[in-house]
Amino acid sequence: MLTAHVALVSEESKIKPAELAKVAGALSKQISRDFGPIWKINADVAAYEHLEDVPLDYWPIIIKDDIGDPSAAGYHEDKHGQPFSLVMYDRSWSLTASHECLEMLADPFGRRTVAGESPVTNQRRVNFLVEVCDPCEAADCAYTINGIQVSDFYTPNYFDPMSAAGVRYSYTGKLTAPRQVLKDGYLSWYVPSTKTWWQRNWFGGAKAADGPIEGLKLTGTNVRAAIDRCTEARRAKALDKGGPSAQQSMRALRGKPAKDDPFTSRAAALREAIKAVSGS
Repeated sequence: MLTAHVALVSEESKIKPAELAKVAGALSKQISRDFGPIWKINADVAAYEHLEDVPLDYWPIIIKDDIGDPSAAGYHEDKHGQPFSLVMYDRSWSLTASHECLEMLADPFGRRTVAGESPVTNQRRVNFLVEVCDPCEAADCAYTINGIQVSDFYTPNYFDPMSAAGVRYSYTGKLTAPRQVLKDGYLSWYVPSTKTWWQRNWFGGAKAADGPIEGLKLTGTNVRAAIDRCTEARRAKALDKGGPSAQQSMRALRGKPAKDDPFTSRAAALREAIKAVSGS
């Protein structure tokens, strides 16, 4: 089995290298001890201070103080189809980084699905998008490793047709049944009969609600990035928060790539991709 490599890297952030290293260590332990054995994945996580330092075969999780458009947080692909994630540096950034890391490993290219019975009557069998942290993504479901907060995640049994005693549906046990969505979480699926994407989310109110994903614009096959953007807008509306501001401050790109250096050339390409999705 090939080992995946993930980089936690600072980009225009006040985060200290020591903090990056501590979180990278916690994520490596989470993968090797908790996530990897359940999902049959081998991976490691390393911390880097600059994009120019990241080896070519690493998938970067980029930590920024200002990500511009708030809906740009999360999973993306560069122009060559390689995954990267944007995470805003705040008090809960380690939880977000863990979330993005696990989902990147479970579905590196944002389009993996699993067939199963829809939670909505009469939809019959549908294709669920594999987003291993979304149904239990709230801080209330998180746990700690080495004192660092990390995300809960569901197990492959989450898509079982029926509940069964003694079955683990998420690592912490907060999910207690297949296709369950906890408060602040969501689950997305494709309905072949109507050619529409649906979602069950619990962003407000007394229980989760089901409905089609409105305003979804799919580009290529990067389904996850498109759905995540719509979801964040839906979350903001449900919580009665303002949408992304068009007046986010712009930051100058750092340095110029050397044409004969693949590390700095890739860093420049990633900065172009970040600007394209976030405007910053």
